[in-house]
Amino acid sequence: MSDLGRLLMITGAILLLLGLFLWVGPKIPWLGKLPGDITYKRDGFSFYFPLGTCILLSLILTLILYLFRK
Repeated sequence: MSDLGRLLMITGAILLLLGLFLWVGPKIPWLGKLPGDITYKRDGFSFYFPLGTCILLSLILTLILYLFRK
């Protein structure tokens, strides 16, 4: 049962951080407008892929998880 409790606590912490990010994210002006973010607009169609933002978030999360493992 202690493994289940630990899993629930980790899942709750992840959900809390995700909620915080979704709440604060729109207030960060450069997020989603980095170099490397692909935007394609045409008549009645638009495509947006935040490649630069994904890479930055991946690097930040990798660094955080690396620090927690030590």
